Amino acid sequence: MSGNQLAISMTQTAIDHVHQYIKKRGHGEGIRLGIRTTGCSGMAYVLEFVDQTDESDRIFEKSGIKIVVDPKSLIYLRGTELDYVREGLNEGFRFNNPNVKSECGCGESFNV
Repeated sequence: MSGNQLAISMTQTAIDHVHQYIKKRGHGEGIRLGIRTTGCSGMAYVLEFVDQTDESDRIFEKSGIKIVVDPKSLIYLRGTELDYVREGLNEGFRFNNPNVKSECGCGESFNV
């Protein structure tokens, strides 16, 4: 795999949203993207704002935003692009993960 296929990336829309939220929040280094075991398909994404990184974290940076991923989650997230979308009255982050083999009907969990 090339370096780009291993990286975690963000669309400009997602970058802009995170920049605005961190500015409103008043502090933060970026966002932490991870995986937890749950849901009807086995795994779900975890997304939270990061004030401090751990020594073992992998950090991907774009336009001043750090995307922090723990080593255990990285194997399921390699090549993922994080987007922020608005569809009608709904808005939120969308994970374009090339590793996903199947997703549940509600879109909250997935399997690789």
